[in-house]
Amino acid sequence: MSMMTLNRRALGLLAGASLLPAPALAQSNFPSRPVRFVVPYPAGGATDVIARMIAEKLPALWGQPVVVENRAGAGTTVAAEHVSRSEPDGHTLFETTSAHTISKSLYRNMSYDPIRDFTAITLTSVVPLVLVVSKRVPATDLAGFVAWGKAQRQGVTFGTTGNGTAQHLTAALFKLRADVPAEYVPYRGDAPLNTDLLAGLVDGSFSTLSAVLPYIRGGELKAIALAHPRRMDAIPSVPTFAEGGMPGFEAATWFGTFAPARLPDALRERIAREIQGIVSDAAFTRRLVEMGGDVTNYGPARFDEFIAAETARWAEAVRVSGATIN
Repeated sequence: MSMMTLNRRALGLLAGASLLPAPALAQSNFPSRPVRFVVPYPAGGATDVIARMIAEKLPALWGQPVVVENRAGAGTTVAAEHVSRSEPDGHTLFETTSAHTISKSLYRNMSYDPIRDFTAITLTSVVPLVLVVSKRVPATDLAGFVAWGKAQRQGVTFGTTGNGTAQHLTAALFKLRADVPAEYVPYRGDAPLNTDLLAGLVDGSFSTLSAVLPYIRGGELKAIALAHPRRMDAIPSVPTFAEGGMPGFEAATWFGTFAPARLPDALRERIAREIQGIVSDAAFTRRLVEMGGDVTNYGPARFDEFIAAETARWAEAVRVSGATIN
């Protein structure tokens, strides 16, 4: 083959590449540099742990470093705003929780839209909330707790991790559903809340299962009911709210991966497929179950449906609670 023929073929290949649309070029070159995995919480929490578990496996697939970047603040909105303004080329990913869908209804003034400005990629795990009470509370089941709560003149005190959080909103829904007088005591995270709950300074809490699982197993807190459609392997003896006589009472936090809006469909599917492969590994799944998680591992289509349902669910909870943040 002559040099002239080789040159013509090379020019033809370059011309063909130049005709590819920008999304196709982005897909073929991904990743062309290190990928940032943004987490809206400080290092060490469950969201950060799961993001790092995924991030440490991706370089072997992508040939580029994947760096976890913690941007805590304002109920996940600081990190979310940053991600929403990033390029939709797959090099900025966002690992977040139910707070993302709650913020849609909770915040009056936002510079971004939690739904329209993001591309949902994968839902890794759902961690149900569980009603736990101090050992000083005499009740051992849901009916007993409701009866005891109604008898408290000052009302039941529920510890929460802040105004508008899943714990606070779920307690507000329970107050309405069970007709139990209640007041909410906000804390700066699970650790100080659990300290006071163990000391009996608050009566109970709707806590993420992962945050209180060691105390339930150790007999230091009493688990009354699980806000989930079915019992969890981590605590098989704890009944659901439906089993306790309150059907349809469900609430959870979850862990899912997003990217900025307008991520090319092919790239969305690729990233989802590769993260799902990591999550489906037996050791990874076992770790999630040990953390109190229900492993979902949904792809983009099912995650979109889940987000729509969650947004509606939390909008109702925000309305009932009257919570709002300017």
